[in-house]
Amino acid sequence: MSSANYQQLTEVELRNYIKHHPEDEETFQYYLTVVRAKPNRVVVSTPQQLEMELKKRLNP
Repeated sequence: MSSANYQQLTEVELRNYIKHHPEDEETFQYYLTVVRAKPNRVVVSTPQQLEMELKKRLNP
C-alpha cells in the first residue's frame, strides 16, 4: 500500500489492514505513530505500574 493510501485510513481501518497484511512494515510503523500521538496515552512497563494506573483511574 502506498503512503498516500494508508495515511487516509482511519485508525480502525489501519488496524484491520495490518491484521491482514502483517508483512507491511511501513504501514505498521505509521499505525504506531498514530497510536502514540493519542492524547492521554499511558505507557506502563510493569504489572505494578498497571495496577497503580488502574487504581488511580477507578478511584478518582
